[in-house]
Amino acid sequence: MKIAAISGSLRAGSGNTAVLRAAARLAPAGVEVILFEGIAELPFFNPDLDGDDVPAPVGAMRHLIGSVDGLLISSPEYARGVAGVLKNALDWLVGSHEFPDKPVALINTSPRATHALAALTLTLETMSARLATEACVTLPLLGGAWDEHSIAADPALAEQLRLAMERFAAFIATKQAEA
Repeated sequence: MKIAAISGSLRAGSGNTAVLRAAARLAPAGVEVILFEGIAELPFFNPDLDGDDVPAPVGAMRHLIGSVDGLLISSPEYARGVAGVLKNALDWLVGSHEFPDKPVALINTSPRATHALAALTLTLETMSARLATEACVTLPLLGGAWDEHSIAADPALAEQLRLAMERFAAFIATKQAEA
């Protein structure tokens, strides 16, 4: 099983990116998590460019999304909303054939970041994602100096993240069996 992971943060020391890397380490056996690292290269969404010959970074993202069984997203909240870079990436997926009915799980790295999570959920539902709510998790990383190693080594955080990944893999397997 393959899961793509997208961080909505461009910051080098991002907790959102770190939690996705930790999720990859804690994923169940047989589950590969592939971090999409090209989000900064995506051009601003422009419907005039959204045809058969999309910009190369968009094509790379769409190819990855089309080749995986699910999508894991972690994004910060900026000004009570979804990070612009993540919203831009999702806008490039709206008209694509790779995204509809894709299983999606969300990781929130701050219990205070409720507005972005709600907005992201609404956007994904509008895009016909299959949101695995039982696999979505909020981890209290705000204010800490967390990296993938310290997240994976923390017993409480690792257990929550491991359980979320197990639930997401089970959700994907169920959806595949239904298809």
